Amino acid sequence: MAYKETRFLTVACIPCYNEAKALAEVVIRARPHVDRIIVCDDGSTDLTGDIAEALGCRVIRHPTNLGKGGAMKSLFLEARNLGADIAVTLDGDGQHDPGEIPSLVKPIEDGTADVVNGSRTLGREAMPGHRKVGNAMLDRLTNAAASSDITDSQSGYRAYSKKALSQIEVIEHGIGVDSQILMSAFQKGLRVAEVPVTTKYGEGTSTYHPAKHGLSVVVTILRVVIERSPLLLLGLPGLVLSGAGAVFFAEALTLYNNEKYFSLPFTLLGVGFVLVGLLMVIASMILYALANLRVRLMG
Repeated sequence: MAYKETRFLTVACIPCYNEAKALAEVVIRARPHVDRIIVCDDGSTDLTGDIAEALGCRVIRHPTNLGKGGAMKSLFLEARNLGADIAVTLDGDGQHDPGEIPSLVKPIEDGTADVVNGSRTLGREAMPGHRKVGNAMLDRLTNAAASSDITDSQSGYRAYSKKALSQIEVIEHGIGVDSQILMSAFQKGLRVAEVPVTTKYGEGTSTYHPAKHGLSVVVTILRVVIERSPLLLLGLPGLVLSGAGAVFFAEALTLYNNEKYFSLPFTLLGVGFVLVGLLMVIASMILYALANLRVRLMG
């Protein structure tokens, strides 16, 4: 089956880890809607990479498993190297319907969006209850961090314009990359749209434990937010803690001077608060310096 030929160079980007069972169907169904397909074999121990190569895909092989974020970083880089006008990311486990690629890329082709998020919430398929509750919580956290109103922040089914590919920096290696990319897109002022997508749920369509997935995303969001404003979110609380420690020290000294009583609790609290506070202040200054260095190197 031939690839699609359009005025936009459209590339499908598929991150994979041990997806030999489902990958062939995903590639075959995606091919009519794109010009090229890139598969990142992220340290698979099965025949994922070999199957992708046999189907004519461009294959990036990671010697070891780096995580979804690591795979996405390699895919974005390769899409840029190919000069892609549009990159569509979808999973290799068969969860996403490749037949919906045209609806994902249309807002970019029409010039109305830079990033298009495939929303399962807006789609026709019912999401399992535990996923719905967990995703809703992660959506709120992501939206609060990004000042956005995305309905499905954990969707991996997305389309990116050439502008978005050039500006979004993938820095998260784990499963929290979907939230990190969205936050980066909004921080860069990119236009983000959503379209409804359907999703297949069942055995073999997800390799991530819901609790582990949720914790990873929360940690990612906190890290990205702190790295964005380290002096405010880390340095200022550190100064407050150091000040509280100084108060406890002062109280301990007052008790000793007035009553010759050495207060171990006040002393320990003073030492603990001051040390933690100073560490937070130092960390905030290091992060601030690194952020400025990154801006200078990239700009």
